[in-house]
Amino acid sequence: MNPRQKAAPPRLRIGLALGGGSARGWAHIGVIRALQGAGIEPDVVCGTSIGALVGAAYVAGELDRLEAWVRSLRLQTVVSFLDVSLNGGLIKGDKLISFFREHFVDRDMHELARPFGAVATDLAHGREVWLREGGVSDAVRASIALPGLFTPVRRDGVWLVDGGLVNPVPVSLARAMGADIVIAVDLNSDLLGRHLKPKPAARTRKRGPTNAVDSMLARIQTGMAQLGFNDDHPDDESPAMLDVVASSINIMQVLITRSRLAGEPADVLVTPRLAELGLMEFHRAATAIDAGRRAADAVLPELQARLKGDS
Repeated sequence: MNPRQKAAPPRLRIGLALGGGSARGWAHIGVIRALQGAGIEPDVVCGTSIGALVGAAYVAGELDRLEAWVRSLRLQTVVSFLDVSLNGGLIKGDKLISFFREHFVDRDMHELARPFGAVATDLAHGREVWLREGGVSDAVRASIALPGLFTPVRRDGVWLVDGGLVNPVPVSLARAMGADIVIAVDLNSDLLGRHLKPKPAARTRKRGPTNAVDSMLARIQTGMAQLGFNDDHPDDESPAMLDVVASSINIMQVLITRSRLAGEPADVLVTPRLAELGLMEFHRAATAIDAGRRAADAVLPELQARLKGDS
């Protein structure tokens, strides 16, 4: 080589940190599709909660099948995964993970095409746990164990719950896995006040429930309204109990996310607008995916400039 010629700078390793957010997590699929369309393939992928699930499918080469499946979800399908338990959480999660194992390839993390990691929380000590070894589905199951909703997971003598309690957007894990530039996806940026905003009046049903699912949901809705669990309230009345609880959880989630991102900033932050999606509205995948793609498209110029070293 001519000594006057400068050696090409080493290629920057790209990390993708996918945040938690329950049903809003299908937006990650749209983000990944936008990156693929721009020819950007992350070298390392990590995720918290639903971000771990989507990230695992992506790294395992199962994103096409996952997207086809989530786009096909209907409310009845979501309800069918609710194997209710009162021992540690309302939902065991066994049905969901069993379906994941049966329909998508489950591998050991070391067999994946690129490094993958998931975040969980040590329930006893509040310690952040990085899951980078063992079966992919086991790591995902631990990472999505939202307290009070999914039952905790026992691993290496420790009870693990959702990683969003301590690290909702795992930029730090992506850095530890060798990423030079981290693209992070925050699903919680516009959640504050979501449950306190007035909602449109519901349309009057012209007929009764058409099936068992409708009937069950109608009974639940009626019962919750009788107990004061009602999202619809005039501006001059105190919020209902469920509104207060949901909004309080959102405040904690948003403030934890902001704190972590302030201390461990991403190089490029993607923030889909997802406040309209409820915690368990997994059947609204198309809405979430479209929001993710739009948010990623908006930051592509910034990302491409960083990859070229322009900033």
